[in-house]
Amino acid sequence: MPLQIVHHPDYDAGFATNHRFPMSKYPLLMEALRAHGLAGPDALNTAEPAPASWLKLAHAADYVDQVISCSVPEKIEREIGFPVGPRVSLRAQLAAGGTVLAARLALRHGIACNTAGGSHHARRAQGAGFCTFNDVAVAALVLLADGAVQNSLVVDLDVHQGDGTADILSEEPRVFTFSMHGDRNYPVRKIASDLDIALPDGTGDAAYLERLAAILPELSAREHWDMVFYNAGVDVHAEDRLGRLALSNDGLRGRDTMVIDHFRAIGIPVCGVIGGGYSTDVPTLAARHAILFEVASDYT
Repeated sequence: MPLQIVHHPDYDAGFATNHRFPMSKYPLLMEALRAHGLAGPDALNTAEPAPASWLKLAHAADYVDQVISCSVPEKIEREIGFPVGPRVSLRAQLAAGGTVLAARLALRHGIACNTAGGSHHARRAQGAGFCTFNDVAVAALVLLADGAVQNSLVVDLDVHQGDGTADILSEEPRVFTFSMHGDRNYPVRKIASDLDIALPDGTGDAAYLERLAAILPELSAREHWDMVFYNAGVDVHAEDRLGRLALSNDGLRGRDTMVIDHFRAIGIPVCGVIGGGYSTDVPTLAARHAILFEVASDYT
């Protein structure tokens, strides 16, 4: 069985090519996966929009209704970073539904990945930081509500701290949130995860991987996790516009291998989401995101 991949063409909401959020990375990621032979018909699964009932497990009901009806207040749209029109609304619903599907596929097959997701700045009451709905928080709560899992672990290695995930899940003891991120990066005001590790600017491959290798056994010793949600943001890369941690492509591959190998070796399913990545060279950015899928395909 090949790596199960969740995708939808409408993950691309059609932003202008010069927009700060590189929306075209989604179709380009699929091109990269096809080039690597990872996107055959037996591998692809089509995301469906998350219903409002799922979204309201993680987000305030009035905010969910605003997004679905495209009536988000301008102040919140400014914090998100773009207007919430029909294509953005659909994209947010699809990404959340896609992470739920990827998590269910991971429970069945051991590992699965969504070609979107990792929208970890969306808080309970509103979106922020290019994030409309928090797909990982939604998926974690849907699986708990369905009884598919008894607990789960969020391993967030995006360069930005997972403030929204921490906010939504702060009072849910069955989900443990871990974020390792750049100390001096967005958001300015962090919301404490269950465990945060803040790294200095310029942290390169060796120091990053050493710190990660030390923390993973601590995380797995805390509980027998039924699911790991892994945010594999590539904005830790040295050439990313918004990250300052100075990892290389080899560092990204080493990181993804370390995380996936650690949890799969002890039988814990892994649901991968792509997280952040920001570059004007979008094909190169898409190739960085593809590393997660290349690594994950070795564990099917």
